[in-house]
Amino acid sequence: MNRSVTDGLNFASKLTPKRVWNAGRVVFSYLYSRLTGNPGIAGLPISISFEPTTSCNLRCPECPSGLRSFSRPTGMLQEKLFKKTMDELEGTLMYLLFYFQGEPFLHTRFLDMVKYASKKKIYTATSTNAHYLSDEVARKTVESGLDRLIISIDGTTQETYQAYRVGGKLEKVIEGTKNIIRWKRALKSRTPHIVFQFLVVKPNEHQIEEVKALAKNLGVNEVGLKTAQIYNYEHGSELIPSIDKYSRYKRKTDGSYAIKSKLLNHCWKMWHSCVITWDGKVVPCCFDKDAYHEMGQLQTTGFSELWNSRAYNTFRQTLIRSRSKIEMCRNCTEGTKVWA
Repeated sequence: MNRSVTDGLNFASKLTPKRVWNAGRVVFSYLYSRLTGNPGIAGLPISISFEPTTSCNLRCPECPSGLRSFSRPTGMLQEKLFKKTMDELEGTLMYLLFYFQGEPFLHTRFLDMVKYASKKKIYTATSTNAHYLSDEVARKTVESGLDRLIISIDGTTQETYQAYRVGGKLEKVIEGTKNIIRWKRALKSRTPHIVFQFLVVKPNEHQIEEVKALAKNLGVNEVGLKTAQIYNYEHGSELIPSIDKYSRYKRKTDGSYAIKSKLLNHCWKMWHSCVITWDGKVVPCCFDKDAYHEMGQLQTTGFSELWNSRAYNTFRQTLIRSRSKIEMCRNCTEGTKVWA
């Protein structure tokens, strides 16, 4: 059976009538809000991103964790806070991504939290640079019930890989991948579904076919080609690909660059998902790296109350009326991502 089909069936196996009903309510409220201009919200989010930590071992040039450029503090997610939120959302939540910023496997209790969510039959995923997938950690990862493991591999040679993954070692990525695959086979587990995520930048764009071949050779389930977000893109960057298909930006006649995607006055994310930072802040989008648009704090307030709060609905209202007034939306390039 096709591995992507197997992954899809695994996701479908976790659906319940309550989760499907909630998803229907969310879709309806989004469509109603677009049609009427009123930010109505029904149901709870279909998916959330939970940030295990902002710490990272690498120094990637377009990443706040790598640059150590956060205006918010660095820390580790409290397991108690995580479990409290999962207990509240388990009946409606379909997809849980353990990632926002940082390297999740630096959190010593990370896999315990994955196991907690997996026991509630929530589809779990994470994204990693794979430097900490030792033989023991790989076994525990498979045993945790993690459904999807996204491994960042942005080059097929050390020279190309380190052009973006500064401080990283490609041999560690490959070793970690092999460890996961070996334990999947040893434990006769269909999960996690392993994805090689290849961030296409100018230094590695010539290796797209090579990474596909490498993935096939190792037994990786899928390759995802992702376009890179460049923060100071206006005057160009050595990272912007020359292959237009893989660039989020277009060159204008005056030589400067602009975002390809159009800024529309609606965003599905504001209705179906959100991000929770390591210290319990609820923010509306993964583009809000510094948690500037804080909708509330889970340390003191329940999730449902925050999700339906005046502050959140005011934010949705602003987005519907004039999305360009929200700075992180002006820099949004979601419409130009490639996943193939």
